[in-house]
Amino acid sequence: MEPAPPSTAAPLRGVRVVSTAVNLPGPLAASRLAALGASVTKVEPPSGDPLEHIAKAWYDELVVGQTVMVADLKDESGRTALDELLTGADLLITATRTAALDRLGLGWDVLHARHPRLCQVAVVGHPAPLDNLAGHDLTYQAAYGTLTPPALPRVLVADLSGSERAVSEGLAALVLRMSTGVGTRREVALSSAVETMAAPIRHGLTTPDGPLGGAVAAYGIYAAAEGHVAVAALEPHFRTRLLGLLEVGGSRAELEAVFVTRTAGEWQEWARAHDVPLVAVARP
Repeated sequence: MEPAPPSTAAPLRGVRVVSTAVNLPGPLAASRLAALGASVTKVEPPSGDPLEHIAKAWYDELVVGQTVMVADLKDESGRTALDELLTGADLLITATRTAALDRLGLGWDVLHARHPRLCQVAVVGHPAPLDNLAGHDLTYQAAYGTLTPPALPRVLVADLSGSERAVSEGLAALVLRMSTGVGTRREVALSSAVETMAAPIRHGLTTPDGPLGGAVAAYGIYAAAEGHVAVAALEPHFRTRLLGLLEVGGSRAELEAVFVTRTAGEWQEWARAHDVPLVAVARP
């Protein structure tokens, strides 16, 4: 009898994932795969996942539906426990520098020889041959111009976009295995993910003189009587409707003078009633 097709609500049912990744990108990717139906086992070091200590609520969200176990991969018994998990696994997610994995006896050549059908997504900071270079979300963003010094980033662009890339690379590896019968290693460099996210800056869309950076008055953030509003009337039909309803010519000064007459919440209600892309800016 042929196995039943996977549920559309859980397309990865039957796929077994093992993750040794801590902090953010790897655990975010593992959480997404679990949400898609994969069976995920998270292997943490004896010291735990640092994320649990600094943002426990988020950590708790990310391990929902997963099996969490502790194993010291620097110890022979810990590596044996991991090896037993990998024997029946389809995908391994790591977020450890390549040299460190080699020292643990978990380099790709060793893994592939022992588990030829196992796929790996290796989350690293920089693409090879710089994959052992130290870094974090902040340094990756700094290198590609997505920061406004001295402010720290509010969104972890490298970690969040890198996690989504790890999911897609994991799925690509599984699809490739369907045709070849053997596992492959896919590398996700967080710095490369930021480079992709920085494309709007490189192409002038979000620079101060760009259409999404301040050059278009109908696309911007304005002070209200209380709070701020974000206006995104970029398309001609939205811009025409906005300016017509407000009875202004469309200069930034005119819009500033109008928006300060009501609260952000009132403007949001007005915008919804008139099908205008405008919302109150949420407070942190």
